[in-house]
Amino acid sequence: FVYFCVCALLCFSPSSPAPQGDYSIIGHLEERNERQILHEEWARYSAFYKYQPIDLVRKYFGEKIGLYFAWLGVYTQLLVPASIVGIIVFGYGVATVNTNIPSLEMCDERLNFTMCPLCDGACDFWQLSTACGTARASHLFDNPATVFFAIFMSLWAVLFLEHWKRRQISLSFSWDLTGIEEDEVHTAVEKLTMKDRIPGYFINVSSILFMFGLTFSAVFGVIVYRITVSALMAMSPDPETKSNVRVTVTATAVIINLVVILILDEIYGAVAVWLTELEIPKTETNFEERLILKAFLLKFMNAYAPIFYVAFFKGRFAGRPGNYVYVFNDYRMEECAPGGCLIELCIQLSIIMLGKQLIQNNIFEIGIPKLKKLVRALKDKGSAKTETEGEKPPQQWNLDYALAPFEGLTPEYMEMIIQFGFVSLFVASFPLAPLFALLNNVIEIRLDAKKFVTELRRPVAVRAKDIGIWYNILSGMGKFSVIINAFVISFTSDFIPRLVYQYMYSQTGTMHGFIDHTLSYFNVSNFKPGTAPYDSFLSQHPRVFCRRYKDYREPPWSPDAYQFSKQYWCVLAARLAFVILFQVGDHCFLFTICCYFQSADREKQYQAGEHTCSGFVQCLHCSFYDMQLHDTFVCIKETNE
Repeated sequence: FVYFCVCALLCFSPSSPAPQGDYSIIGHLEERNERQILHEEWARYSAFYKYQPIDLVRKYFGEKIGLYFAWLGVYTQLLVPASIVGIIVFGYGVATVNTNIPSLEMCDERLNFTMCPLCDGACDFWQLSTACGTARASHLFDNPATVFFAIFMSLWAVLFLEHWKRRQISLSFSWDLTGIEEDEVHTAVEKLTMKDRIPGYFINVSSILFMFGLTFSAVFGVIVYRITVSALMAMSPDPETKSNVRVTVTATAVIINLVVILILDEIYGAVAVWLTELEIPKTETNFEERLILKAFLLKFMNAYAPIFYVAFFKGRFAGRPGNYVYVFNDYRMEECAPGGCLIELCIQLSIIMLGKQLIQNNIFEIGIPKLKKLVRALKDKGSAKTETEGEKPPQQWNLDYALAPFEGLTPEYMEMIIQFGFVSLFVASFPLAPLFALLNNVIEIRLDAKKFVTELRRPVAVRAKDIGIWYNILSGMGKFSVIINAFVISFTSDFIPRLVYQYMYSQTGTMHGFIDHTLSYFNVSNFKPGTAPYDSFLSQHPRVFCRRYKDYREPPWSPDAYQFSKQYWCVLAARLAFVILFQVGDHCFLFTICCYFQSADREKQYQAGEHTCSGFVQCLHCSFYDMQLHDTFVCIKETNE
C-alpha cells in the first residue's frame, strides 16, 4: 500500500489526474472505458458527421473543456446556413457576370478610355479595357447580393450569440452549474500596493504600444514593397508583365503579410504571458482574463491591420494626376484597381484566412505535438537502460505521464475568435469565408478531440458556469461587425456610386454610362516636370490633351479645375446615410426578431404549463445583450409564485 501511494505521488501531479487505461480497444466492445469510447466515437476524423458526446466529454475532462467543445459545436453548426447563403451569393455573381453593364463597358475596346500612367516617367498611357479581367472578377464579390449577405451576416453574428446563450444556460441547468461559485486560486504573493504595481502597468502599456508600432511598421514595409514592385513591373517592356501588375503584386504582398503575421503571432503570445506575469494578478482567473485580453488585442491588430489598410485607406490618399502623394519623394502612393479595392480586399482576406487555418491551426497543431513527442521518445530511449527479459512492461500511468502537459484553452479559443472575425467583420468582400470556416471547423473539432484524448495528459476537471471573458469578446466583435460591414459596402464597394448614378444621373435609369461618369478628365500639359511619360505619342500630339483617371473631380476647362465635383459630395452623403441606415435598420430588425421568438416561446410554455428553468426566455427583456443569469431565474421564480 505504501509503495502504491509513493508511486502515485511521484507519477501524478495536480495537473494530471489518473487516466482510465489505454485509448486503444482491446477485447470486447462492451468492456470499453470512457477514454476508449471518446476515442472511438469522438476523436476520429471518420466520425465528423456524428454529434459530439458533450456529456461524456464533460464527465471525463470537466465542465470547462466540455463548454469549449459545446461552443465550438454550436459555432460550427450555425456556419452551415451562413455557408449556404454565401454560396448562393457567389453563384449569383457568377451567373450575372456576363450581363453586368459596368464590366461590359470596361471591357469594351470601342469606348477607348485612355487612362493616365500608373507611374511617373517610364509608364505610358494605357487602355482601360486591359483591366477587363479584374473588373469581371470584382463583380463576383461586388454585386447587389453582397449587400444582402452583409446584412444577413450581421444578423447571423448576433443570433449566433443568442443561440449560444440559450445553449449555455441549458447546459448549466443539466450539469447543475447554476448556483456554483467558481473557485478562486490565489497566487502566493504578498499584498502589493498600487505603488508597487505602477512599474508593471507602465511596462505593460509601453510594451503594447511598441507592439502596435511594430505591427504598423510591418504593414508599412509591405506597402513600400507593393509601391516599388508595382513601379518596376510597370516599367517592364513585356506587355504580359504589365497587364498582370496588380494581381502579381497583390498576391505576393499578401503572402509576405501572412508570413509576418504567423511569426508575430508566436512572438505576441509569449510577450502577453510575460506582461501578465509582471502585473502579478491576485487570482488565477484574474491572470487568465488579463492574459486573454492582451493576447487578443495584439493578435487582433496583427491579423487585421493589413486588411483594414486595404479596406479603408488604400487609394484614398494617393492624390490625382499632376498632384500625387509620394513616399520617400520618389514613389507614388498606390491606388485601387479600376474595378475598385474590393477585389484586392477579397484576395487579402482569403489568403490570410486560409493560410492561418491551414498552417497555424492545422499543420502546427498536428506537426508540433508529434515532433515534441518524438523528441521525448528519443530522450527516453537514450537515457533508459536496456530492459531485462523478466522486467514488467510500463504501466499506463507511466505512458500517460510522458504525454505533453495541458496548457489551457486559450490557444484553442483564440484561433476560433480570430476566425470568427474573418467570417463576420469583412465577409462582404468574401462570401465564401463561412464555407471555408465550416470545412476547417469540421476538421478542427476532431483534431482537438484527438489531441485531448491521445496527445495530452488528462487535465484536472475544472468547474465553470460559462465560457468567461470569451463571450464578451465575441459580443463586442458581433457589434463591431455591423459597423465594419456598413463601411465596407459604403466606402470600399461601388454599390453606393452605382446606386447614386442610376437614380440621380442616368438618363435612362440604367447603368449605361456609369464608367464614363466615374472617370474625370486631365490635361496632360499639367503634368509636373519629369513626371510625364517619356517618348509617348499621346503626350506629344497637339490634338490629344485630355486623359482619364478614376475620381469625381471637375474637368480642366472648369473654373474650379480638379476640385471635387458635386457628384463627389452626393456620393459621400449617400455613403454616410447608408452607414447610419444600415446600423439603425439592423438593430431594429434584431429587436423585432427577438421579441417575436420570445413571444412564441412564452405562448408555447404557458400552453404546455411549463414553468421551469428551461423556459427562461419568458422573462427576458427584448434585448440580445447583457442578460444576467441571476436576474433570469429570479424572474422565473416570481412568475411561478
